[in-house]
Amino acid sequence: MDARVRLGAVGITAVMALAACGGGSTGSGSGDGGGDGKKLIIATDLPLQGASKDASQSTNNAIKLYLKQIGYKAGKYTIELKEYDNSTAAKGAWDDATCAKNAADHVANADEVAVMGTYNSGCAKIIVPVLNADPNGPMLMVSHANTNPGLTKAWDAGEPEKYFPTGKRNYARTVTTDDYQGAAAAQFAQEKLGVKKVYILNDNQTYGQGVGKAFETEAKKLGMTVLGNEPWDAKQTSYASLFTKIKALSPDMVYMAGIYDNNGGQVVKDKVSVLGDNSGVKLMGPDGLTGYPELQKLPQGQGMYLSFGGLPIGQLKAQGGAAAKLLNDYKAEYGTAPAASYALYGVSAVQVILAAIEKSDGTRKGVNDAVFTGDGITIPAEKSAIGAEIKIDPASGDLVAKDVAILVLKDQTETFLQAQPVK
Repeated sequence: MDARVRLGAVGITAVMALAACGGGSTGSGSGDGGGDGKKLIIATDLPLQGASKDASQSTNNAIKLYLKQIGYKAGKYTIELKEYDNSTAAKGAWDDATCAKNAADHVANADEVAVMGTYNSGCAKIIVPVLNADPNGPMLMVSHANTNPGLTKAWDAGEPEKYFPTGKRNYARTVTTDDYQGAAAAQFAQEKLGVKKVYILNDNQTYGQGVGKAFETEAKKLGMTVLGNEPWDAKQTSYASLFTKIKALSPDMVYMAGIYDNNGGQVVKDKVSVLGDNSGVKLMGPDGLTGYPELQKLPQGQGMYLSFGGLPIGQLKAQGGAAAKLLNDYKAEYGTAPAASYALYGVSAVQVILAAIEKSDGTRKGVNDAVFTGDGITIPAEKSAIGAEIKIDPASGDLVAKDVAILVLKDQTETFLQAQPVK
């Protein structure tokens, strides 16, 4: 999930200076004092306003429930949760300046040792370098939802090195990256839907461009004709002329690479208005369009295919074990199921953080080293919030498993269709 941003060395220095002015840690070190059952703070950094609000609130709720169940403990440490909002009411989505301010605030909060987030990869690309440059760190960040490959591997120019100015990694994630998700979606489109000609639209943000690029690369490799790959302008009130142009090319499918926040509902409506419903010219999108009740209820969205870089709630529950128990407990606690599968992936990211804290001396550096040195962190399947082993590669920070699920919007619900192995 995400959006296009760049934060160079000057930006990092400025934000670190802001952290210092904001009462950041002094000579004794953040989260330091290593060991005598002290309280440590972990944070979530999510968009709590706008279209992503429901998914983010579900994620925070699931994490709070999980922490309550384990007695707010990680080894000998007592854990406290602090929630950060990286969105603004005016934008209705994550915001560059707010992400930068949050980065400074994380560093300045002396007892905070790790961050769970972000939801959007573009926001992560602002925060990660600041946490990395923390003189008392690097400070660990584990995401449940960032799928842009460039955060951990070579993708765009200078990636991923520019996010790690110290030369040490401090970013991990518990979801599959877009290079795999985009490829799996293209393979499904050809093998199961018989797509021969596809038009790609992207939301002109980091996430949409990245997953669109991955889909395009694989589609061409498979012999599909890619009729175009262009951005949609989120500020437009109508995309009828765009789809009229696309209609003239006779596509079998439109691949909509982006997040729902970026006027995705109008794109979906106008696709159906001009190209017909999804039983004819297919509409497919990535996980940036999952977890939105507004899309699920949209009449024009019915029949739309979606991919998800993991497993959806229904499959997590069907697997039984810790994932099913957590889902049942969530419903008992809050009266409803989580709004998005990302809620359990948020807990999985917190499990990685807590395991790192338990292995550490309680300092930011110690917590980060627990993930990126030695064997790293592994959460066994029987304890995992996502019902499968969570193993973080200490060399990259990526999840070793590469799960991609294909869903279809049916009866106003994201319905699991099949697992799609990445070839």
